Amino acid sequence: MNFKLILNTISTAATLFLCGSCSNSDTLDSPNNIEIPSNPPIPDTPENNFSDSQIIEMTQKDVLKYFWDYAQTNSKLARERYHTDNPGQDANVVTTGGSGFGLMTILVGIKNGYISQTDAVSRLTIALDFLKTANRFHGAWPHWINGTSGNVIPFGEKDNGGDLVETAFLAQGLICVREYFKNSTNSTELALAQKADELWKGIEWNWYTKNPAAPNKLTWHWSPNYEWQLNHQLQGYDETLITYVLAAASPTYSISKSVYQNGWARNGAIKSSSSQYGIPLVVNHNGATGTVGPMFWAHYSFLGLDPRGLTDDYVNYGDATTNHAKIMYEYCVRNPKSWQGYNSKSWGLTASYSRNPSTGGDDYVAHQPNKDLGIISPTAAISDLPYTPTESMNFLRFLYNENYSKYIGVAGPYDAYSIQYNWVTPRYLAIDQGTIAPMIENHKNQFLWNLFMNAPDVRQGLIKLGFHSSTHGF
Repeated sequence: MNFKLILNTISTAATLFLCGSCSNSDTLDSPNNIEIPSNPPIPDTPENNFSDSQIIEMTQKDVLKYFWDYAQTNSKLARERYHTDNPGQDANVVTTGGSGFGLMTILVGIKNGYISQTDAVSRLTIALDFLKTANRFHGAWPHWINGTSGNVIPFGEKDNGGDLVETAFLAQGLICVREYFKNSTNSTELALAQKADELWKGIEWNWYTKNPAAPNKLTWHWSPNYEWQLNHQLQGYDETLITYVLAAASPTYSISKSVYQNGWARNGAIKSSSSQYGIPLVVNHNGATGTVGPMFWAHYSFLGLDPRGLTDDYVNYGDATTNHAKIMYEYCVRNPKSWQGYNSKSWGLTASYSRNPSTGGDDYVAHQPNKDLGIISPTAAISDLPYTPTESMNFLRFLYNENYSKYIGVAGPYDAYSIQYNWVTPRYLAIDQGTIAPMIENHKNQFLWNLFMNAPDVRQGLIKLGFHSSTHGF
């Protein structure tokens, strides 16, 4: 794929390739990070003067490269991470959830003419054929897959089986692929839609209600070696709503509404009457009483699931997601920990790479108000564009017009930075890059929201759970 890069100077282009690396573990201590001078010069004028429409297009093209130029070479699915100074590291570690986000990012690329539909269909066909033969556990894929062999790569101790949440993120993408191509007159595209449909229908959602320690709930993991020992029960509010929606929507292995009520909704305990900065929380965020969790909770389930006007028996999800973003913005602007660089242009906390205070290398942390380490993760504010359009666009201008050479690399915004510590990690994660283009497109024209919400089985599942959508007419 050829992209026309709009760069300010040739030296800026060279800078983009001097980047760091990643590791498989949660604690990543490589010191290969870009060090920004402690007293960088402040230019009299912005580094660039791109228009908002140029910035939006550049951002979407940039992040598409992660899933196109830097995809795992055999499966054509998304690598867990891309290390710009060591491209071979972890080259065959495929991420299931991030690949689902990648499918949706590629659809955005087709729609906007960034890649040809013919090339995309060819690549998507390879990816779906690979998924058909990869390890599955009662229909669910593991968190990580070896992109060469299709075998599970354990994500952690006792986590070598099915990961239902990662599978749900992938299925969200599969349904969007099916919906995009299902009415095509091209036989290859119709075959692709059929492959996506078969993969989605093969997920045994109801198997994941059989954990004896969690009756009438979904459980995140099952392993043929360890069975239910991880015992991670799915309860809201966090990123897992899409798992319950798809489990109810399945035409082959569906769950009942009572599983949703007892699990995700906690029989009504998901509701919150609290507020922060005068903004209602709407929901109780897991582990974050009285405040909000990491920003990805308002992204992962909502790449396809449209929260606008979406309600169930307990929650208005349009209010929950928008207020999450507004509270996150207010927290960063008010900056109770007095971090340098938190302001109305530089904001947003979510799970991402994080600076290790001992080594200066990288950790991975779910940043949020009650775990604020002075690290800004660009995906947080950018993917909030449908919820906070003005504030998110201010952030994009900050990146692309004022700090391009610092914070933008070969596949778009780097994963995390800290002005406090003059630190940026020149690394990328699929789950962070993967929400950006879909949520920008949803802001522009509701593209993926319309595809997903109009899928007949998705709509049937939502109605089964007691959902109503004023936006989509049910």
